[in-house]
Amino acid sequence: MCVFCEIAKGNIPANKVYEDNICCAFLDLSQAGIGHTLIIPKKHVQNIFELDEDVASHLFKITCRLAKAIKEAMNVNGCNILNNNGEVAGQAVDHFHIHIIPRVKDDGNIFSFQTHKLTDEQFIEVKNKITNILKEHI
Repeated sequence: MCVFCEIAKGNIPANKVYEDNICCAFLDLSQAGIGHTLIIPKKHVQNIFELDEDVASHLFKITCRLAKAIKEAMNVNGCNILNNNGEVAGQAVDHFHIHIIPRVKDDGNIFSFQTHKLTDEQFIEVKNKITNILKEHI
């Protein structure tokens, strides 16, 4: 049983802030910032690697609308838009979802990344690997 599918079907209660025939959005039970909202496709999709591009486009359009509404409603200065794909990336629920986390100064939330130093040659090598694969899929 997928908890997000059950929420989308209305079988599990959630504090929904938006719903249409493609997606729904609801307040996360773990509020990383007051107003922390999740946007999910109603159709079960595990992660971005399985996500249809038309659905992705719709989800991001709704994410933009919701981010603006949350910013105004919660009187915050900004937000993080996050999406984790796969356990190694921190995905805790195996149903694609986007987080909108409202942010205020000194809220204690710290998101950091381990950075890697690349040479110019390494940047070119990585760029070429990605663009060559991308050409195969366009």
